[in-house]
Amino acid sequence: MKCNGFPENFLWGGAIACSQADGGFREGGKGISTQDLRYLDPSWDRAQVLEKREKWMTTEEFNQAMADPSTYYYPLRRGIDFYHQYPKDIQLFKELGLKIFRTSICWSRIFPNGDDTMPNEEGIKYYSSLFQELKKQNIKIFATILHYDIPVNLVIKYGGWKNRKIIDFYLKYVKVLFENFGELVDYWLPFNEINAGKFCPWDGVCLIEDQEENFNQSIFQCMHHQFVANAKTVELAHKMLSNPMIGAMIARFTSYPATCNPDDVMQTILDEQYSNYFYLDVMVRGKYPEYMNRFFDQFNIKIEMEPEDAKILEKNTVNFISFSYYFSQVSTVNQGWEKTSGNLIMANKNPYLESSEWGWQKDPVGLRITLNQLYDRYQLPLFIAENGLGTTDTLENDGTIHDPYRIDYLKSHFIQMREAIQDGVKLLGYTMWGIIDLVSCGPLTMDKRYGVIYVDLDNGGNGSGKRYRKDSFYWYQKVIETNGADLI
Repeated sequence: MKCNGFPENFLWGGAIACSQADGGFREGGKGISTQDLRYLDPSWDRAQVLEKREKWMTTEEFNQAMADPSTYYYPLRRGIDFYHQYPKDIQLFKELGLKIFRTSICWSRIFPNGDDTMPNEEGIKYYSSLFQELKKQNIKIFATILHYDIPVNLVIKYGGWKNRKIIDFYLKYVKVLFENFGELVDYWLPFNEINAGKFCPWDGVCLIEDQEENFNQSIFQCMHHQFVANAKTVELAHKMLSNPMIGAMIARFTSYPATCNPDDVMQTILDEQYSNYFYLDVMVRGKYPEYMNRFFDQFNIKIEMEPEDAKILEKNTVNFISFSYYFSQVSTVNQGWEKTSGNLIMANKNPYLESSEWGWQKDPVGLRITLNQLYDRYQLPLFIAENGLGTTDTLENDGTIHDPYRIDYLKSHFIQMREAIQDGVKLLGYTMWGIIDLVSCGPLTMDKRYGVIYVDLDNGGNGSGKRYRKDSFYWYQKVIETNGADLI
């Protein structure tokens, strides 16, 4: 490693999710997934999008979506047509110089109903072709096994993750992935942002609140089943793969005390435990932390566990930690503190930080803080699985897109990554979120763009679908080429 740079083997990359990019709704034998049911009216203005964006599914919305076979009000059924366009998109990734590409695998493409006897061969063929094309271009693969979308039949028939049977269906799916792609994929991630189950329950654990008597009880029972599934995936990987790299991932909610009032400092500790560390403690340390007992008592949560669960969690811990990082927040006991938007949550606003167009506070130093905190606590290699700026971009008449704001955002975060590496943090890589524009998960719109590659589609799916290189494309290309030495 150069004394002032990144490791020689640092993995510069980009990330997408199948549900936000693929499209190909009901093609190739694909079943309906839970993300296919999320609704957006393309006529909504920005204020309506922010007001009505759906994070918590209702029974009425569920039934309405299941009865509608179209894609008009369901942008995640459309994506950006990566399902058909991936060979050309991978050529752009090669030109960009990506060392690694993170994508998710759609469970309902492999097992359309989740409980099928045999996998869907068309789905296996699709992912085999996709992964082989990436390997042909010398791009490593970071595969997320479950990025929110489970086959909707598992929710209808079994109640989703509340039912312990889902663990076996999930492991059957995982086994098929390892059998077919085990030696193609370099990094495996069983669950995307596993703490989303608490903060965005439809996405994370596919629960409908109006069907639950004790919502918190149901959430954490689902979470337990995901923890067991995660551990059993690690166990399966060590049996089936020659050199498995299996990680954990959370949505990182970095938090600072709002004041030096000891009550605010204590609240910060609690927020970090309940929002971040609990999930990693289970997957990295292999057991439920003691501090959660008080939380469970407070909310009358009694998790049902099988006798062997503790041993399964203890014996099958992950070997790297990944996380998404977009913003930071403050912790306080002051109930009147000003709020702002953030990934998955509404956050307490930090008066020292600027906010993005969508209200997410920009805090590059917070990334260095996060890297140090996680590495100090767990002493495992880290991977930044998501980071980026979602904002409006303008396609000029000459086909250019000038996005200096994105370059500034990335540059400031890369500088802090370099600082963390000099601090002694072992950082494996970085996959920029939405390396190519896709349907944004929160608002479900195209106008909140993350990519260095522009996709000519609007919120209603109208447009040519043509790809254009933004100014940030050429800047990131130079960063990768120089391994972070040139951040000008």
